[in-house]
Amino acid sequence: MPMKHSTYSVIIVGSGIAGLYAAIKLAQTAIAPDGILLLTKSALSECNSRYAQGGIVGVLDENKQDSISLHVADTIKAGCGLSDFNVVKFISENSQHAIKDLMACGVDFDKNDQNQLNFTLEGAHSVRRILHVGGDATGFGIEKALVDKIKNDKTIAPNITIYEQTLAVELLIDSHDNCRGLIAFNSATKEYETLYAPVTVLATGGTGQVYKYTTNPSVTTGDGLALAIKAHAEIKDMEFIQFHPTALSLENSDSRFLISESVRGEGAKLINNKGEYFMQNHPQKDLAPRDVVAREIYAQLSKGNKVYLDASFIGVDKFKKRFPNIYKTCLENNIDITKDFIPVSPAAHYCMGGIKTEVNGKTSIKNLYAIGEAACTSLHGANRLASNSLLECVVCAYELVNTISKQDLQSSNIIDETVLNTIKNYTETDSDCYDGYDVHELKIKLKNIMWNNVGIIRTEDSLLTALSEISKIDDIFVNKNKCFSLEEYELRNMLLVSKCIINAALNRKESIGAHYRADSTNNFSLSTNDCSADKSEGKADDSKIIA
Repeated sequence: MPMKHSTYSVIIVGSGIAGLYAAIKLAQTAIAPDGILLLTKSALSECNSRYAQGGIVGVLDENKQDSISLHVADTIKAGCGLSDFNVVKFISENSQHAIKDLMACGVDFDKNDQNQLNFTLEGAHSVRRILHVGGDATGFGIEKALVDKIKNDKTIAPNITIYEQTLAVELLIDSHDNCRGLIAFNSATKEYETLYAPVTVLATGGTGQVYKYTTNPSVTTGDGLALAIKAHAEIKDMEFIQFHPTALSLENSDSRFLISESVRGEGAKLINNKGEYFMQNHPQKDLAPRDVVAREIYAQLSKGNKVYLDASFIGVDKFKKRFPNIYKTCLENNIDITKDFIPVSPAAHYCMGGIKTEVNGKTSIKNLYAIGEAACTSLHGANRLASNSLLECVVCAYELVNTISKQDLQSSNIIDETVLNTIKNYTETDSDCYDGYDVHELKIKLKNIMWNNVGIIRTEDSLLTALSEISKIDDIFVNKNKCFSLEEYELRNMLLVSKCIINAALNRKESIGAHYRADSTNNFSLSTNDCSADKSEGKADDSKIIA
């Protein structure tokens, strides 16, 4: 069958909070004469954002304890000085507008008994400034409100076309390094479609599924990042993978349900099977930055100890009200927090690096933008401060819309030979045959390689071992343009992202933040947040981060 060709003013890839919010704000501006396409490889509501429990930062005037300067200082300290000050300041300054606009979109943030916004505390924050929805369902609450608005707001819905079960498989980059759209694959019909647009936005979320243990859902296979890598966009800070310290750890299960950092913010403490509260010697105790806590737990597990959260300090009634989903999930796994400790261990959670962008999402490729976890604005530095990510999604999506509203979004039908050749690769039928390998087993193998060699603790030997083993899997994609299924495209993307992480980790020789090299000569202590290593030594050369 001939490939279908369609034209839009803006294509947004990904239906998390960043993509949904950008689509809404674009539709409200009425600047897209050919409409907006929102493309998602799963269902509209299935994304990493909806699993965010911890909350969203809100630096608001009514919170007299807080200020922009305090939030900026906390963010830069957590990021070990690698955050871009101007980016941090800009996002913090726009926090109030972002929160108020989300409320206008229907987001119902939790209130206290006086019907005021309820500010809570998380690790490495100096004051209470975190807002939640439904106790521990913030991502779900925000995402649901945005999806409802897209579907039901009669001034918005007509301007947005939604493609579900559709994966973007290649960007259309012309000979002048300009993005002209993309090739999409419908996993239900197995059909390809060429989608043209003056502006393409990648909002595809994170990379957690490249690791055996992750808090991320199955859809987070680094698809947008892989598209950018294939298109030779600039990539930044991929060595910084945040491992959340406290994921529910069940015997005989690789699943890792997130136990929000807010649980420790409300008073829970980490304890080992010997009854030792092992974080008590750290200045910030159980609310130390995530990389520090993750390594402390890793050290406990390496000694053969088991690690738990003791939530008895919170109180049963408060826990049930504040963390209803966590309480329910624990009960479903025969853990009664009224009498049981919660078994926890670290799991891959967030990628601080990504496609290098400005705060408006602009990448190194003309008319290609990236927002959300797929992007790297340099807000997070070496270690993301809890609950900054959802704020970044909204602020950067808003700036994206401000930027592209000044562009001519009328599509052009002039397509050069470079783009035509890309399209031709997906109209051929002899390159998408099934070669007999087990994609599922290869995914499992890749995830094990990454967890064992490119995890919380790394060395040059472990990184080189991982690169060698992954290259053997990668051989199946040599001279292959098309894949035979969604799962194979995901495997291809996971391989590209994994190699990118490894190369970045090899290039940065010193330990800093979430990147810990056990073979470095200038490591800081596992039990402190001393980020005093020379930040110029061993700094990753982004130009060497290649697939």
